[in-house]
Amino acid sequence: MRQTALPWNRQVMMHSLSEIDKDAALMQEVADGNASASRIIADLYLNGSYRLAMRILGDNGLAEDMAQEAFIRLWKQAPKWQAKAQIKTWLHRVTHNLCVDYLRKQKRYSDDEIPDVEDPRPGVLEIKAQQQLGDKVTEALQKLPARQRIAISLVHFEECGNIEAAAIMDISVDALESLLARGRRKLKELLLPARRLMDGEDR
Repeated sequence: MRQTALPWNRQVMMHSLSEIDKDAALMQEVADGNASASRIIADLYLNGSYRLAMRILGDNGLAEDMAQEAFIRLWKQAPKWQAKAQIKTWLHRVTHNLCVDYLRKQKRYSDDEIPDVEDPRPGVLEIKAQQQLGDKVTEALQKLPARQRIAISLVHFEECGNIEAAAIMDISVDALESLLARGRRKLKELLLPARRLMDGEDR
């Protein structure tokens, strides 16, 4: 597949810029009507917005709608884009807000927390366990309260730092870490039967 690219002179210019400045340059290209810049941004970030929405909502069609709506808002923002945030962070924030608004309308979003253990992100469990527990982790994630699910999705699946994830969720870093600890604890509780089954099979 041919990779989308900007003209050579613009690539050289962008190579020396910071990430925020690179994003600002890309958004200026979008504002100027450069279709290549729009495709580059979509190639880089559309799947991430979809994955985040999917983990929050657990519905493929809704996740696609939310990701597409986030990108529509991004394109509208292009003419007035300010170099204060990265595109990825901005999109995650908008996708998060769209999903939370939907859950609130469905009365499926609350601040309730469920009563620290090992990190469930890929790489922590052995390879066999990863393969066997993959579907169980996805299923268990959907059983967490929305805020815990969002926090874990951002940090452990979208690889956002704690500061970035807290900014996306509009909460303090301490609040984010509390959500992560509670979410991990609940995930371990939900995955315990599957782990016990695997331990029995390994004996």
